[in-house]
Amino acid sequence: MCARCGAALPWLISGTDATFAGDVQAAVPVLVDFWAPWCGPCRVIGPILEDLARERAGKLKVVKVNVDEHPRAPGDHAVQGIPTLLLFRGGKLAGRQVGAVPKATLAAWIDAN
Repeated sequence: MCARCGAALPWLISGTDATFAGDVQAAVPVLVDFWAPWCGPCRVIGPILEDLARERAGKLKVVKVNVDEHPRAPGDHAVQGIPTLLLFRGGKLAGRQVGAVPKATLAAWIDAN
């Protein structure tokens, strides 16, 4: 949410099984976060992803997919543990990160992939 107006930010969205294929198609890299509300490490990395989405607005799109509500997309991408982060460039998978990592590590991973 925008701190100024409260509107949803286009670079941080909730993805679904139905929207997944379109969500990862973008002119900028797309970072998909497969998460669940009961997952402790997911709650740790969530604010980090929100920070990166704000800091890299227009240069990175973050899509959060709740695996409990939308199990098909994680199944299609062999997600076995959460949080799992998938990085897409041009709609194609470019990287995979499993588990919560510090912000600097995550930023370096995004830049390297």
